[in-house]
This record gives sequence, structure tokens and C-alpha cells, in this order.
Amino acid sequence: MADRYMIPRRLDDPELIGFWTIDEFAGMIVPFAWGILAQHILIGIALAMGAWFALRKAKAGRTSSWLLHAAYWYLPAGFTGLVATPPSHCRRLAG
Repeated sequence: MADRYMIPRRLDDPELIGFWTIDEFAGMIVPFAWGILAQHILIGIALAMGAWFALRKAKAGRTSSWLLHAAYWYLPAGFTGLVATPPSHCRRLAG
């Protein structure tokens, strides 16, 4: 008789949409949607695969939230939507 309970083998695996993590999928959907809207589907698919490959290489060996941390440091303050953090240009804080 089969086991009654399923025990996950790896607890730290990220959530997946199909074969991709959520951030890889979001990076792929933008060029693909552009390709559909501009009626250049093959170019959109090629750009989506290129974006997936670039994100995969950028994240290699890093945590999944690495892109959010880079966005905090290099993009304008309102982009990440973090409210309880100081601006990234403030290097010294009182205290």
C-alpha cells in the first residue's frame, strides 16, 4: 500500500509557474506580450527566451530576492514599494 502522507523532499525550493520561478516568468511575459501585441510573435518568443537566459545567469549562485535588493540600490525610491526602509543614498544613519 502506498504511503498515506506526502513528505516534501526539499523545503527551500522556490514556487514555480510551469518550469520557471516567479521572477523569471515575469521577466519572460513582458517581451512575449510585446511580441503578441506588435504582431511579431517569433521575435517576442526570442526576446523572452533571451530575458530568461539573462535572468538565469544574473541569479546564478545568489538568493531569489537578489533582484529586489539590486532594485532597491539602483532604481528610484518608489519602484520597489518598500515603505519602512530609508532611502538607499543615506549611508550613515543616526543611532
